[in-house]
Amino acid sequence: MAGVLAFTRRGAYSLIVSSPRWNERLLANPHALADKRERVRRMFGDIAGSYDLNNRIHSLWQDQRWRRRAVRIAEVRPGETVVDVACGTGDLTLAFSESAAGRVIGIDYTFPMLPLACRKRPSRGRPVPRFVCGDALCLPLPDGSADIVSIAFGIRNVADVSAAAREFRRVLRPGGRLIVLEFALPRHPALRCLYNAYFRRVLPLTATLISGDRNGAYRYLPESVNTFIEPPAMCELLLGAGFRAVRQQSLTFGVCICYRADV
Repeated sequence: MAGVLAFTRRGAYSLIVSSPRWNERLLANPHALADKRERVRRMFGDIAGSYDLNNRIHSLWQDQRWRRRAVRIAEVRPGETVVDVACGTGDLTLAFSESAAGRVIGIDYTFPMLPLACRKRPSRGRPVPRFVCGDALCLPLPDGSADIVSIAFGIRNVADVSAAAREFRRVLRPGGRLIVLEFALPRHPALRCLYNAYFRRVLPLTATLISGDRNGAYRYLPESVNTFIEPPAMCELLLGAGFRAVRQQSLTFGVCICYRADV
């Protein structure tokens, strides 16, 4: 487990062992739940071992391409410090290590993801990421310490999106960039219908079969996307958090969006 720094006590870590089951009432708007923070952490702890496999299969092998695009949109300059929040098993963190970055830090609130991330190594000569267990709402970093902050498929899982955006802004230096990669719903009605049929009916069955999850993690996923804020509102939220310029790029017919917000 070398390379992992955990800022959680043993008692807090033990909370990951069992997750409460998602049901129809909770899934009506999972973002409104008072215990969303802990519920999501325990949920991801349960599915950590099969997380990468499910990502590859159910994105139809597009998830890594989206991450590489996010790195290009970030326009990493030589020697810059990148902080990848909600890094999970470290795929985007590793992609940044393969860029011109001089230092890369991955931070995730779900500890069981981090040993899996530590097993992944960049190419020879590229910086080895440092992984830290920490909260997106209270990053263990000083003000103005990062050139790039990224978060891939994790912004909808934080308890307070506005507070997280302000925290990202706090740790960015002047000239810094925030990169947010997140699922969205296609705008075209026919595509949206097909997407929801796959996302709400096929994916929960097959992903649950692969993961062996018994608590409804892959029922949460589509509903967390369907009930999340729309792209225009996300842009306004980032501007309200103190970013001076925000732009978005739609990927793969709009099922994924990459936002860039500049300091």
